[in-house]
Amino acid sequence: NSSEMPETITSRDAARFPIVASCTLLGLYLFFKIFSQEYINLLLSMYFFVLGILALSHTISPMMNRFFPANFPNKQYQLLFTQGSGESKEEIVNYEFDTKDLVCLALSSIVGVWYLLRKHWIANNLFGLAFSLNGVELLHLNNVSTGCILLGGLFIYDVFWVFGTNVMVTVAKSFEAPIKLVFPQDLLEKGLEADNFAMLGLGDIVIPDPRSLGSAPFPYSLKKNTHTYFYTSFVAYIFGLGLTIFIMHIFKHAQPALLYLVPACIGFPLLVALAKGEVTEMFSYESSAEILPHTPRLTHFPTVSGSPASLADSMQQKLSCPRRRRQQSPSAM
Repeated sequence: NSSEMPETITSRDAARFPIVASCTLLGLYLFFKIFSQEYINLLLSMYFFVLGILALSHTISPMMNRFFPANFPNKQYQLLFTQGSGESKEEIVNYEFDTKDLVCLALSSIVGVWYLLRKHWIANNLFGLAFSLNGVELLHLNNVSTGCILLGGLFIYDVFWVFGTNVMVTVAKSFEAPIKLVFPQDLLEKGLEADNFAMLGLGDIVIPDPRSLGSAPFPYSLKKNTHTYFYTSFVAYIFGLGLTIFIMHIFKHAQPALLYLVPACIGFPLLVALAKGEVTEMFSYESSAEILPHTPRLTHFPTVSGSPASLADSMQQKLSCPRRRRQQSPSAM
């Protein structure tokens, strides 16, 4: 629901995040060492197959709406699942969708089957991009300090698990799921059948995202209609990622992208704030309801009460009255 606030991460959550991520990473590493890699990846493939279809459907829905003709027979549907009866009835799922959403879901299912059968790198990247966009929508830091805590902790996390051990690289290569974007290095030689890839984890896309770090809406708290800090963070991310690729090719070794992204994404906006004399304001500001960008909540379901008969009457009235279609997604990351 675009009228609601996005989820925000507190300073405590940010400090705890690298510890939880380390435990998860180490747990996956031990699973791959103890159990058969084939069965683990089969289970993970089915799990990400469902999530990928839902995420991709939500991502392509706004674009696909432009291709539907004006006379397209777009019918409204509602999926309602409750528990109990009478006054103790409790709604578990209440989801509204239409025919256009079903078409997007069907197209996404084709990509899902393609990924499940072939594990092709294009299908992997389509799902990976969809996960990244959904992650950016869900993640929001309401102040710069929390962003610095999160990036600082993940900076140490990434450097340790890549340079200190082989855990990160082993899990990334063993984990057959769209949790990373892959870039074929032999594309010119083998075309679409390329099999030598460079990898970029989705966390390296979602976590340093300029819109999520808290600095993007900062100028609006000062009543200044400018995108200076957003563009600065955007350029910083491109610079950090380009430096990562350059160092990787020079040393021929896997590189923790956050080693270069974190200093760039924190340093560039900080230098701009120093030049403009806004450092104190930057670290003391906190996003409010008026400043935060309106982002769709993927985990929200509308509340509907009443008996099935009254629900049917309500739906009939909605269908008979023109209204703006609410964009919602069934995916929850």
